[in-house]
Amino acid sequence: MSIDDTQGLAAQVKAMTYAKVLCLGDIMMDRFVEGRVSRISPESASPVFHYQGETIVPGGAANVARNISALGGHCTLIGVIGKDEAATTLLGTLAENSDIDSIMVVAEDRPTTVKTRFGVRGHHLLRVDQEVTTAISSLSEAACLSAVIEHLPKHNALVLSDYAKGVLTEGLLGQAIQRARSLNVPVIIDPKSPDLSRYAGATLITPNAQEARDACGIYPDTDEKAEAAAQFYLGASQARGVLITRGEQGMTLLSQDGSLLHIRSRVTEVFDVAGAGDTVIATLAAAMACGTDMAEAAHMANAAAGIVVGKRGTATTSPDELILALEGERGARKGTPIMLTPAEAERYARTRRREGKVVGFTNGCFDILHPGHISLLMYARDQCDCLIVGLNSDASVRRLKGTDRPINSEDDRAIVLSALGAVDAVVIFEDDTPLELIMAIKPDVLVKGADYTLQTVVGADFVLAHQGKVLLAQLVPGKASSNTIERAKRGGSHV
Repeated sequence: MSIDDTQGLAAQVKAMTYAKVLCLGDIMMDRFVEGRVSRISPESASPVFHYQGETIVPGGAANVARNISALGGHCTLIGVIGKDEAATTLLGTLAENSDIDSIMVVAEDRPTTVKTRFGVRGHHLLRVDQEVTTAISSLSEAACLSAVIEHLPKHNALVLSDYAKGVLTEGLLGQAIQRARSLNVPVIIDPKSPDLSRYAGATLITPNAQEARDACGIYPDTDEKAEAAAQFYLGASQARGVLITRGEQGMTLLSQDGSLLHIRSRVTEVFDVAGAGDTVIATLAAAMACGTDMAEAAHMANAAAGIVVGKRGTATTSPDELILALEGERGARKGTPIMLTPAEAERYARTRRREGKVVGFTNGCFDILHPGHISLLMYARDQCDCLIVGLNSDASVRRLKGTDRPINSEDDRAIVLSALGAVDAVVIFEDDTPLELIMAIKPDVLVKGADYTLQTVVGADFVLAHQGKVLLAQLVPGKASSNTIERAKRGGSHV
């Protein structure tokens, strides 16, 4: 993400208050029963659960609606419920939210889906599902489609939330997608079926890691496998983009134009993953409904998911929480910046890898910091879990740039770099190139600006030979230290 994105962060999130999202899918009721277990039953080897209380939360597509409204948007929710007590309870809960309009098709032949989770001190003990998962009747299907046709023109995004409970039949999916495309409304789908042809024509589909493995036989536990799985999804679904959610490894976004983005998770503590997928698709829809592109929306969704898994139960996030999380997701380092010697950097990188983290590296003189530097560092930090920056010493800069450089000393340059949230550690090196430092650190990801090529990036061959990646960051036009220095010498403005 660019520096301009950072400056407009609050505006992008607050724009979601204008989002109008139509959500169609499997609606359910999530029942969380809390209690305690202090003994084992004498009748059998099973715990005795002492009931202490319960909470009712709309789930499935209804939880997507809750998340959209929590972000400030408005959601029209279409789904199928039974003629039962659970439906009455669910409708009453939804009616409390003025930003959700519920359009429910009542089916005589099936109950309202209810998931009951029994928990002890925040830990799940048991889940009981009451449901029918066969396809809804033709009458219910026709009623759902009629509601979509009536209400979609008044909305600027369509979510299809597929929990494989029978609402999203092949016919209903196809006609809803076709109708949205005719109105130029983006379609975001949370897919459950491994038959990806059902989702043909979607704008964006969002499988999780397990769904990706079920659909294409590839478990995306590495960036390379995630890219391969995403390629499969694009080919099979003909969607414009696919976003694979990979849990603690973050997300992978691949677009039809070939753009690839790996977004690292910033989650520090997980309490409950229930409903995280609903948060992801809700955030994507609310953002894209306001004109946000897929890459920016994916960054927002990644941050939002990180918030809700840190809460108990089926949770939502607020705009203020999302803004704070996005500031951290875009590379903010917590704690004191680290200044390392080359030997210390080698040990630091080795320790981070043992922790399962991806180590990134970039380098430069960074004499007078400008937006181009910031863009490079933020891009580099997005590709890894910790970013080490190699900084040319004063003697090295003089050999490369001339006797009148650097303008700022190596200590001053290191201090400025260390103050940036995108930078985890700074290492000053004396050589003209960082090759020896790169060989010591063995980075998983090596990043340079797009004014280089893979053939001219120092250390690229070494990193690639060790199964690492070499990436080229796009440049910010007209931004270079030499240009700034020349303008200063001429006494020019905008120095």
